[in-house]
Amino acid sequence: MKLRYLAAAILAMAGAALSAPADAQTKLKMVLNWKYQGPQGYFFLAQDRGYFAREGLEVTMDPGTGSGAPISLIASGAYDVGFGDMNALIDFATQKPDVAPIAVYAMFNQPPFTIAVKSGSPIKTAKDLEGKTLGGPANDGALKLFPAFCTLAKIDCAGVKLTNIQPNLREQLLMQGQFDGAFGFVNTIRFSAKLIGIDADKELRFIKFGDFGMDLYSNVIMVSQKLAKENPQAVRGLLKAINQGVVDALKDPTAAVAAVAKRDQLIDLKIERERFDATILDEMNHPEIARIGLGDVDDARLKASIDILAMAFDLKSKPAVEQVFNRSFLPPRAERPSSMK
Repeated sequence: MKLRYLAAAILAMAGAALSAPADAQTKLKMVLNWKYQGPQGYFFLAQDRGYFAREGLEVTMDPGTGSGAPISLIASGAYDVGFGDMNALIDFATQKPDVAPIAVYAMFNQPPFTIAVKSGSPIKTAKDLEGKTLGGPANDGALKLFPAFCTLAKIDCAGVKLTNIQPNLREQLLMQGQFDGAFGFVNTIRFSAKLIGIDADKELRFIKFGDFGMDLYSNVIMVSQKLAKENPQAVRGLLKAINQGVVDALKDPTAAVAAVAKRDQLIDLKIERERFDATILDEMNHPEIARIGLGDVDDARLKASIDILAMAFDLKSKPAVEQVFNRSFLPPRAERPSSMK
């Protein structure tokens, strides 16, 4: 009898062990940079095609309120993962290094930061911004970088009036003349303007931060220190799944945008496809990816970015590259895109 009970117990434990992977999905909460838009299709393809589940992950993704917002949300423990601005992360890491998130995959490797003005505006150069009123969402990456822009562009921004606005009203209020210029990402503004009937190529002009020496990385996948330390395998699986989503999206952009439309049926598929294509070309296509692959960073370039921010923000300390970016979780180089074509 004892032997029969023992055998039954062993079989029960074996059965539980075999069924454990299906029942042991690691749940992760991820906050995006913005409301649902075409360029987020790679995340949703990864979800819809089961790439997260294949890695033992159950990922929920919420829309965001700006590329600067995920940092504090992850630091507070509200989210495990975020898609947000590397530069806001660097700034945060100098203030709260013990809880600052860690960037693990560089998605936007070209600087998209800009100030948009109406094409008929007297503002034609950075110098013309002095004494003007500029508006932007509170968590916008370009707004947060404005002090750095002022330093590098050698303009006096003490007299510039800054006003916070609702993200969905930015382009409309700019065209109404409520302020002189609007902070944002070039393609975010360009295609949001198109959605309300504005021909951005004719009616807007862009003062791009990158033209003033701000060769900065932008949006990255970032994770909490807690997740990276306690469950590194989950971080590796997350990046493997997202990277596969990027690969699939490059092969089939229409499917990527359709995946976004499943989350928000009100999006304009044509415009979001245009936004997807422009983002790939303008924000993810730095020449360095031919050498290091999408997702990785050039250490010298990132260090230079940290130096720029430290000077512009008068930071008391500068985080080391490895403090803000950890490449050990990346998929193998051969699996990551070397070209965005």
